[in-house]
Amino acid sequence: MGVMGAQRGPVAHGRASSCRGLLLLPLLAVLLGSCRAEEDVLMNTKLATSDLRWTSYPADDSQWEEASSRDDQQNTVRTYEICTITSTSSYWLRTRWIPLKAATTVYVEIWFSMMECSSLRQPCKETFNLYYYPSEADDATLTSPAWMENPYIKVATVAADHLMLRDARGRPNVKVLRLEGLRKAGLYLAFQSQSACMALLSVRVFYRKCPPLRRAFASFPETVPHSLVEQAQGVCVENAVTPPGEQSQPPSMLCGEDGEWVGQPTSSCACRPGYEAGETDVRCRACPSGHFKAESGPVGCSSCPANSNTRIPGSAYCPCHSGFYRADSDPPHSACTQPPSAPRSPVSQLNDTMVTLEWSEPLDRGGRHDLTYRVLCSTCGPATATKVTSCFPCGDSVLYRPAQNGLTQRRVVVWGLRPQTKYIFTIQSLNGVSALSHSEPASSKLNITTSRDVPPPVSGLRRVEASESSLSLEWSVPVVHNQYKILDYELRYSPEDGEESVEWQYVFSRSSSLVLNGLQRATRYRVQVRARSQAGYGSFGAETGFNTLPDGVSQLMVTGVSASLGILVLAVAAIVGVFCYRRKRSAHIHDKSGHYQMGQTMKVYIDPFTYEDPNEAVREFAKEIDASFVKIEEVIGAGEFGEVCRGRLRIPGRKENYVAIKTLKGGYTEKQRRDFLSEASIMGQFQHPNIIHLEGVITTSCPVMILTEFMENGALDSFLRMNDGQFTTIQLVGMLRGIAAGMKYLSEMSYVHRDLAARNILVNSNLVCKVSDFGLSRFLTENSSDPTYTSSLGGKIPIRWTAPEAIAYRKFTSASDTWSYGIVMWEVMSYGERPYWDMSNQDVINAIEQDYRLPPPPECPASLHALMLDCWQKERANRPRFCDVVASLDRLIRNPTSLKVTHPEAQSLSHPLLDQRVPPPLSACGSVSEWLRAIKMERYEQSFLQAGFTNLDIVSQLNTEDLLRVGVTLAGHQKKILSSIQTLRIHKAPPTMLY
Repeated sequence: MGVMGAQRGPVAHGRASSCRGLLLLPLLAVLLGSCRAEEDVLMNTKLATSDLRWTSYPADDSQWEEASSRDDQQNTVRTYEICTITSTSSYWLRTRWIPLKAATTVYVEIWFSMMECSSLRQPCKETFNLYYYPSEADDATLTSPAWMENPYIKVATVAADHLMLRDARGRPNVKVLRLEGLRKAGLYLAFQSQSACMALLSVRVFYRKCPPLRRAFASFPETVPHSLVEQAQGVCVENAVTPPGEQSQPPSMLCGEDGEWVGQPTSSCACRPGYEAGETDVRCRACPSGHFKAESGPVGCSSCPANSNTRIPGSAYCPCHSGFYRADSDPPHSACTQPPSAPRSPVSQLNDTMVTLEWSEPLDRGGRHDLTYRVLCSTCGPATATKVTSCFPCGDSVLYRPAQNGLTQRRVVVWGLRPQTKYIFTIQSLNGVSALSHSEPASSKLNITTSRDVPPPVSGLRRVEASESSLSLEWSVPVVHNQYKILDYELRYSPEDGEESVEWQYVFSRSSSLVLNGLQRATRYRVQVRARSQAGYGSFGAETGFNTLPDGVSQLMVTGVSASLGILVLAVAAIVGVFCYRRKRSAHIHDKSGHYQMGQTMKVYIDPFTYEDPNEAVREFAKEIDASFVKIEEVIGAGEFGEVCRGRLRIPGRKENYVAIKTLKGGYTEKQRRDFLSEASIMGQFQHPNIIHLEGVITTSCPVMILTEFMENGALDSFLRMNDGQFTTIQLVGMLRGIAAGMKYLSEMSYVHRDLAARNILVNSNLVCKVSDFGLSRFLTENSSDPTYTSSLGGKIPIRWTAPEAIAYRKFTSASDTWSYGIVMWEVMSYGERPYWDMSNQDVINAIEQDYRLPPPPECPASLHALMLDCWQKERANRPRFCDVVASLDRLIRNPTSLKVTHPEAQSLSHPLLDQRVPPPLSACGSVSEWLRAIKMERYEQSFLQAGFTNLDIVSQLNTEDLLRVGVTLAGHQKKILSSIQTLRIHKAPPTMLY
């Protein structure tokens, strides 16, 4: 073997020779694989029919050797081997350029063998590194890109699960690694080995894609997922349509990065009118003859209603039989009906010039319940005439009570009739289909002749006085030539705006004068009056117009307004007095610590794991939401149980709003489902402006989801790092106050968070901070790959944020949450700096046990750091309660000058732990780029170089104006850069560690 034989010395050569065959033995089993339909392979060395000819480095001392072998089907396969256990150099092997097609996330499946170092009797490594280099074209050479981690991007350090012993057979290793966020046309893979003895048996690069899918009457094509989440566009299946109002939005569905469809289609399709769902939700079939379906949706076909039928399959409605009708307002599933028969037994009662008409209900209502009546009036000349020549409709002097049309009662009073006149009253029965019939409505008639004289028309109508909103009118008393005297008057009026359709307003008066109030300013009104005697109403007099005044307010109105204002002032004073009294009463309810006294109702947290059936806790504390109300728009992250998405929640009757959606990925166990939903059972018990709000859960469909309010600015730690130096101290203290208020609420409910950290605080668009992440599964799981959490007694613990007694004895209390809150304060004031920097977890534990504490962040007010140190008291009984923390922060907010006092530089150097507050000086770095990376200002690297600041001597002379010229405009960034330069000028040496 060339690679093994290249080892220096006979011992190494002998070892290489003895290892080569063993490294290839597992190959026969390796090369038998399968490719699922949802995977598209970009590269597979198992299928190579010629030499791979990958590029190795160093080229003049290549230790990677390409070898050939056969699988159990006698197919020739190509492998690479290396054994450099006596060398400390790194040896690289780069594949050919791999086109990515449309993929932005790919998977690399590596089969390899690894020799156990102990069997080789020589120090070595049992790992190798995998890198990749994205490129738009196949343009790599022997020297470009440079053989180092940057520009190559490290994927992972790969360790063997199964090691081979010398002179013995062993099992091969299989690793599948994920590369995401790919934006270029292709990439190169690179393997780096150092002091290892191994063989690459096969490498397969593939990406996953969502297969063609038909669901919810929508069809979706094969779709390649993207890191920038896009909804896959589909089409409705044949005879299916989108619901009304969504015609412009074709059905869409989220294709997850793992090649699985997520959730349900948005803008769901449904079987169109005349069609119903088949045996499944992927086909629509026509309604048979005699059946119909009026609307699109999941409902099935129905039999034709009474008096209708259809003989055509796929009908959306059933036509009515002849003589039957369906009103426009009738739903298609209602029966066809007929107009009603005529009213029965009409009778009248005449009183001078007023008549009362009554009748009975028709025998046949036509099968409907919307029966109404209409009264028509005609006059046919004097009763003394021997022959009636013509009849014509009654004028507007005839009035009806309660109305002439749309009567639901079978009684109407008609007045205003003329004396000695013959009238014909026609009473019609109507319902909702009467207008559709070609014949006249069924009716009954009554002939009535009046007698006696009514008063003559009123004349002499005139204005006495006017204002902006009133008219004072009077008129002449009409002369009556019979025994009946005037009883009262009826006046009607309306604005004179040129529209005859304006309704009259009616008022009554017992005298010949009247004041009209509530009129419009500077408006002309038309007015008519008529008189009533025992014989009835006379005709209205001539129409007369009058104007209200345009300007001016009477003294009476001024006096009224002044009195009203006085009453309003007295009312406000009374309300303020009651409010102050209630505030004083409320102050006595609380004790000095801010807790409620005995007798006050306080909600207590209930652990959902105490329920015999955890699902009962979910039902009790979380609201179930219909999956159709939720529309997933974008994947914004990955949680422990699945993807985290942003979406919209549209509940009927409520305003649509954004929500965050946690999904439970497929293939879960019942325990995983219980742990996932436990967070909702916990969160649903909390109602506080600084606690994340639970909207509800979806448990009756897949995937299972938890919906919470959407926080636009995400996690607090990353938000602070992105906005380094952009907030005032008072703004930061305001954020801390909100977090403390939320924790005070939790502590009063006897809930212990256990994982309070800036990463678990969410920030909305108004900079309101809310406590989140109430899932306890992290503490119960031993397989977490998150380096933040270190295994301890019985679970995973975030060492840097956890109190000593919780680390040592698992004693989690509200006091241990107070310790964590002190760390959160330090994170906020340092703009998301990692607590204890790059110290190991064990070093942190040791430092805390020796009473070392974090120093104040740069420019941190002394009062805030003092509060941090109080939170980090070793004895938990000495730590402040959260009500005390809130009170302390309130005092600082009310006295902003106290936030301007910071630790003097000399004092800060004596603070315990590490003096990491001062950025490293220039003298500790070798180049401008290295220095900028050391102080985490690498974003300005190109700006510095383009401005000519290419060496450290020039940089050491920079000032604020120079920084502004290169685009460093944030005050916090300017201070950090100038502080590092100033350290060089003052100390002339790197800072030391302080213990």
